[in-house]
Amino acid sequence: MAKRLGKGLDAIIPDLSKDIESEYRIAEIEIDNIRVNPLQPRKEFNDERMEELRKSVKEKGIIQPITVRAIGDSYELIAGERRLRAARDVGLKTIPAYIIPVDTDVELVELALIENLQREDLNPIEEANAYHVLANAFNLSHEEIARRVGKDRSTITNSLRLLNLPEQIKNDLKNGVLTQGHARAILSIKDEKTQIKIWERIKKANLSVRKVEGIVRKYEKKEQLKREQKEELSPFVKDIEQKLRHFFGTKVKINGNESKGKIEIEYYSSEDLNRVLELIENKGE
Repeated sequence: MAKRLGKGLDAIIPDLSKDIESEYRIAEIEIDNIRVNPLQPRKEFNDERMEELRKSVKEKGIIQPITVRAIGDSYELIAGERRLRAARDVGLKTIPAYIIPVDTDVELVELALIENLQREDLNPIEEANAYHVLANAFNLSHEEIARRVGKDRSTITNSLRLLNLPEQIKNDLKNGVLTQGHARAILSIKDEKTQIKIWERIKKANLSVRKVEGIVRKYEKKEQLKREQKEELSPFVKDIEQKLRHFFGTKVKINGNESKGKIEIEYYSSEDLNRVLELIENKGE
Protein backbone atom coordinates (compact mmCIF):
# COMPACT_ATOMS: atom_id res chain seq x y z
CA MET A 1 0.00 0.00 0.00
CA ALA A 2 1.45 3.33 -1.06
CA LYS A 3 1.23 6.07 1.52
CA ARG A 4 2.30 9.70 1.53
CA LEU A 5 4.79 10.12 4.36
CA GLY A 6 3.85 13.63 5.39
CA LYS A 7 4.44 15.03 8.86
CA GLY A 8 6.78 12.21 9.89
CA LEU A 9 9.26 12.83 7.10
CA ASP A 10 9.02 16.61 7.38
CA ALA A 11 9.89 16.36 11.07
CA ILE A 12 12.82 14.07 10.40
CA ILE A 13 14.22 15.63 7.24
CA PRO A 14 12.86 19.18 6.91
CA ASP A 15 15.15 20.24 4.05
CA LEU A 16 15.68 17.04 2.12
CA SER A 17 12.01 16.12 2.06
CA LYS A 18 11.40 19.14 -0.17
CA ASP A 19 14.11 18.05 -2.57
CA ILE A 20 12.86 14.50 -3.01
CA GLU A 21 9.43 15.02 -4.53
CA SER A 22 8.11 11.47 -4.63
CA GLU A 23 5.82 8.92 -3.05
CA TYR A 24 7.15 7.16 0.04
CA ARG A 25 6.00 3.60 0.53
CA ILE A 26 5.49 1.89 3.83
CA ALA A 27 5.73 -1.89 3.77
CA GLU A 28 6.39 -4.95 5.92
CA ILE A 29 9.77 -6.29 4.79
CA GLU A 30 11.87 -9.29 5.75
CA ILE A 31 14.52 -8.52 8.36
CA ASP A 32 17.03 -10.86 6.70
CA ASN A 33 16.71 -8.77 3.55
CA ILE A 34 17.98 -5.58 5.26
CA ARG A 35 21.65 -4.68 5.43
CA VAL A 36 23.05 -2.10 7.82
CA ASN A 37 24.42 1.13 6.37
CA PRO A 38 28.22 1.16 7.01
CA LEU A 39 28.08 4.97 7.24
CA GLN A 40 25.41 4.86 9.96
CA PRO A 41 26.18 7.60 12.55
CA ARG A 42 25.17 5.49 15.56
CA LYS A 43 28.03 3.27 16.73
CA GLU A 44 27.28 2.83 20.44
CA PHE A 45 24.37 0.75 21.77
CA ASN A 46 23.59 0.99 25.48
CA ASP A 47 22.89 -2.52 26.82
CA GLU A 48 20.30 -1.38 29.34
CA ARG A 49 18.35 0.68 26.81
CA MET A 50 18.55 -2.14 24.26
CA GLU A 51 17.09 -4.59 26.78
CA GLU A 52 14.23 -2.18 27.50
CA LEU A 53 13.58 -1.87 23.78
CA ARG A 54 13.60 -5.66 23.31
CA LYS A 55 10.96 -6.02 26.04
CA SER A 56 8.85 -3.31 24.42
CA VAL A 57 9.13 -4.88 20.96
CA LYS A 58 8.32 -8.33 22.33
CA GLU A 59 5.21 -6.99 24.05
CA LYS A 60 3.92 -4.42 21.55
CA GLY A 61 5.86 -4.99 18.33
CA ILE A 62 7.49 -2.22 16.25
CA ILE A 63 5.34 0.90 16.56
CA GLN A 64 7.59 3.34 14.67
CA PRO A 65 8.73 1.99 11.25
CA ILE A 66 12.41 2.00 10.38
CA THR A 67 13.60 3.85 7.25
CA VAL A 68 15.32 2.08 4.36
CA ARG A 69 16.23 2.53 0.71
CA ALA A 70 15.87 -0.16 -1.94
CA ILE A 71 19.11 -1.64 -3.32
CA GLY A 72 18.15 -4.07 -6.08
CA ASP A 73 16.13 -6.84 -4.45
CA SER A 74 17.26 -5.96 -0.91
CA TYR A 75 17.21 -2.90 1.35
CA GLU A 76 19.77 -0.72 3.11
CA LEU A 77 19.00 0.77 6.51
CA ILE A 78 18.88 4.55 6.77
CA ALA A 79 17.51 4.97 10.29
CA GLY A 80 16.29 2.68 13.05
CA GLU A 81 19.17 0.30 13.76
CA ARG A 82 18.19 -0.11 17.42
CA ARG A 83 14.66 -1.12 16.41
CA LEU A 84 16.03 -3.46 13.74
CA ARG A 85 18.39 -5.14 16.23
CA ALA A 86 15.67 -5.49 18.84
CA ALA A 87 13.26 -7.00 16.31
CA ARG A 88 15.90 -9.51 15.20
CA ASP A 89 16.81 -10.35 18.81
CA VAL A 90 13.22 -11.20 19.79
CA GLY A 91 12.76 -13.37 16.71
CA LEU A 92 10.63 -11.20 14.42
CA LYS A 93 10.87 -12.14 10.76
CA THR A 94 9.52 -8.91 9.28
CA ILE A 95 9.51 -5.24 10.27
CA PRO A 96 7.51 -2.20 9.08
CA ALA A 97 9.64 0.21 7.08
CA TYR A 98 9.41 3.44 5.16
CA ILE A 99 11.00 2.83 1.76
CA ILE A 100 12.32 6.09 0.38
CA PRO A 101 14.25 6.93 -2.80
CA VAL A 102 17.82 7.92 -1.96
CA ASP A 103 20.17 8.18 -4.92
CA THR A 104 23.50 9.10 -3.33
CA ASP A 105 25.53 8.11 -0.28
CA VAL A 106 25.70 11.73 0.85
CA GLU A 107 21.89 11.84 1.02
CA LEU A 108 21.98 8.53 2.88
CA VAL A 109 24.33 9.91 5.55
CA GLU A 110 22.32 13.14 5.80
CA LEU A 111 19.06 11.29 6.33
CA ALA A 112 20.54 8.95 8.94
CA LEU A 113 22.22 11.84 10.75
CA ILE A 114 19.20 14.12 10.78
CA GLU A 115 16.87 11.36 11.94
CA ASN A 116 19.16 10.55 14.86
CA LEU A 117 19.66 14.23 15.72
CA GLN A 118 15.90 14.79 15.79
CA ARG A 119 15.55 11.83 18.16
CA GLU A 120 18.59 12.97 20.21
CA ASP A 121 19.87 9.41 19.87
CA LEU A 122 23.52 10.21 19.14
CA ASN A 123 26.22 10.84 21.70
CA PRO A 124 28.48 13.87 21.01
CA ILE A 125 31.26 11.77 19.44
CA GLU A 126 28.88 9.90 17.13
CA GLU A 127 27.46 13.24 16.02
CA ALA A 128 30.94 14.65 15.42
CA ASN A 129 31.98 11.56 13.45
CA ALA A 130 28.91 11.89 11.23
CA TYR A 131 29.82 15.51 10.44
CA HIS A 132 33.37 14.31 9.79
CA VAL A 133 32.09 11.83 7.19
CA LEU A 134 30.07 14.55 5.46
CA ALA A 135 33.06 16.90 5.47
CA ASN A 136 35.79 14.46 4.44
CA ALA A 137 34.11 11.71 2.43
CA PHE A 138 31.80 14.07 0.54
CA ASN A 139 33.87 17.28 0.62
CA LEU A 140 31.15 19.39 2.22
CA SER A 141 32.11 22.63 3.96
CA HIS A 142 30.99 23.32 7.52
CA GLU A 143 28.57 25.88 6.08
CA GLU A 144 27.05 23.31 3.70
CA ILE A 145 26.70 20.71 6.45
CA ALA A 146 25.04 23.27 8.72
CA ARG A 147 22.52 24.19 6.01
CA ARG A 148 21.70 20.55 5.25
CA VAL A 149 21.16 19.46 8.86
CA GLY A 150 19.57 22.69 10.11
CA LYS A 151 22.32 23.74 12.52
CA ASP A 152 24.54 26.81 12.92
CA ARG A 153 27.96 26.61 11.28
CA SER A 154 29.63 27.20 14.67
CA THR A 155 27.77 24.17 16.06
CA ILE A 156 29.27 21.97 13.33
CA THR A 157 32.78 23.40 13.84
CA ASN A 158 32.65 23.01 17.63
CA SER A 159 31.31 19.47 17.30
CA LEU A 160 34.15 18.46 14.97
CA ARG A 161 36.71 19.86 17.42
CA LEU A 162 35.67 17.16 19.90
CA LEU A 163 37.41 14.61 17.68
CA ASN A 164 40.75 16.24 18.60
CA LEU A 165 40.43 15.18 22.25
CA PRO A 166 42.46 12.26 23.67
CA GLU A 167 40.74 8.88 23.32
CA GLN A 168 39.99 8.44 27.03
CA ILE A 169 38.18 11.78 27.14
CA LYS A 170 36.21 10.94 23.98
CA ASN A 171 35.18 7.64 25.57
CA ASP A 172 33.78 9.48 28.60
CA LEU A 173 31.86 11.78 26.26
CA LYS A 174 30.40 8.74 24.51
CA ASN A 175 29.35 7.22 27.81
CA GLY A 176 27.89 10.41 29.26
CA VAL A 177 30.51 10.70 32.02
CA LEU A 178 31.54 14.12 30.67
CA THR A 179 29.33 16.79 29.12
CA GLN A 180 30.09 18.80 25.99
CA GLY A 181 30.58 21.81 28.28
CA HIS A 182 33.42 20.01 30.06
CA ALA A 183 34.90 18.98 26.71
CA ARG A 184 34.79 22.49 25.24
CA ALA A 185 36.58 23.85 28.32
CA ILE A 186 39.28 21.17 28.01
CA LEU A 187 39.70 21.96 24.30
CA SER A 188 40.78 25.49 25.21
CA ILE A 189 44.07 23.89 26.26
CA LYS A 190 46.32 22.67 23.46
CA ASP A 191 48.66 20.47 25.49
CA GLU A 192 47.34 16.88 25.60
CA LYS A 193 49.01 16.00 28.91
CA THR A 194 47.37 18.99 30.58
CA GLN A 195 44.02 18.07 29.01
CA ILE A 196 44.28 14.62 30.58
CA LYS A 197 45.27 16.07 33.97
CA ILE A 198 42.19 18.30 33.98
CA TRP A 199 40.01 15.38 32.85
CA GLU A 200 41.33 13.36 35.80
CA ARG A 201 40.53 16.24 38.18
CA ILE A 202 36.99 16.45 36.79
CA LYS A 203 36.38 12.76 37.44
CA LYS A 204 38.02 12.73 40.86
CA ALA A 205 36.24 15.79 42.25
CA ASN A 206 33.09 15.70 40.07
CA LEU A 207 33.82 19.27 38.94
CA SER A 208 31.13 21.40 37.33
CA VAL A 209 31.66 23.01 33.93
CA ARG A 210 32.05 26.43 35.59
CA LYS A 211 34.78 25.10 37.88
CA VAL A 212 36.63 23.60 34.93
CA GLU A 213 36.37 26.87 33.00
CA GLY A 214 37.93 28.64 35.99
CA ILE A 215 40.80 26.13 36.11
CA VAL A 216 41.40 26.62 32.39
CA ARG A 217 41.46 30.42 32.73
CA LYS A 218 44.06 30.21 35.51
CA TYR A 219 46.14 27.82 33.42
CA GLU A 220 45.99 30.12 30.38
CA LYS A 221 47.08 33.14 32.45
CA LYS A 222 49.97 31.13 33.85
CA GLU A 223 51.03 30.01 30.37
CA GLN A 224 50.77 33.56 29.05
CA LEU A 225 53.04 34.77 31.85
CA LYS A 226 55.55 32.04 31.02
CA ARG A 227 55.56 33.07 27.36
CA GLU A 228 56.08 36.69 28.27
CA GLN A 229 58.93 35.84 30.61
CA LYS A 230 60.62 33.77 27.92
CA GLU A 231 60.63 36.64 25.45
CA GLU A 232 64.17 37.91 25.09
CA LEU A 233 64.37 41.64 25.64
CA SER A 234 66.29 43.69 23.13
CA PRO A 235 69.39 45.59 24.39
CA PHE A 236 67.42 48.82 24.01
CA VAL A 237 64.55 47.59 26.22
CA LYS A 238 66.97 46.06 28.72
CA ASP A 239 68.71 49.43 29.04
CA ILE A 240 65.38 51.18 29.70
CA GLU A 241 64.46 48.54 32.27
CA GLN A 242 67.76 49.13 34.09
CA LYS A 243 67.26 52.91 34.08
CA LEU A 244 63.72 52.54 35.48
CA ARG A 245 64.99 50.28 38.27
CA HIS A 246 67.59 52.88 39.18
CA PHE A 247 65.04 55.71 39.02
CA PHE A 248 62.38 54.01 41.16
CA GLY A 249 64.80 52.23 43.47
CA THR A 250 62.86 48.97 43.18
CA LYS A 251 62.43 46.02 40.87
CA VAL A 252 61.00 46.97 37.48
CA LYS A 253 60.15 44.48 34.75
CA ILE A 254 59.29 45.17 31.12
CA ASN A 255 57.26 42.49 29.33
CA GLY A 256 57.18 42.99 25.58
CA ASN A 257 59.29 44.69 22.95
CA GLU A 258 60.09 48.16 21.64
CA SER A 259 56.65 48.64 20.08
CA LYS A 260 54.30 46.96 22.55
CA GLY A 261 54.30 45.64 26.11
CA LYS A 262 53.77 46.52 29.75
CA ILE A 263 55.86 47.78 32.66
CA GLU A 264 55.59 46.25 36.14
CA ILE A 265 56.87 48.25 39.13
CA GLU A 266 57.07 46.40 42.45
CA TYR A 267 56.32 47.97 45.83
CA TYR A 268 56.33 46.38 49.27
CA SER A 269 54.20 48.64 51.47
CA SER A 270 51.78 51.56 51.25
CA GLU A 271 54.67 53.91 52.02
CA ASP A 272 56.67 52.36 49.21
CA LEU A 273 53.73 52.80 46.82
CA ASN A 274 53.37 56.47 47.77
CA ARG A 275 57.10 56.94 47.21
CA VAL A 276 56.80 55.50 43.69
CA LEU A 277 53.78 57.70 42.95
CA GLU A 278 55.61 60.81 44.16
CA LEU A 279 58.52 60.02 41.85
CA ILE A 280 56.14 59.72 38.90
CA GLU A 281 54.30 62.94 39.82
CA ASN A 282 57.49 64.92 40.38
CA LYS A 283 58.94 63.67 37.10
CA GLY A 284 55.85 64.86 35.31
CA GLU A 285 56.07 68.43 36.69
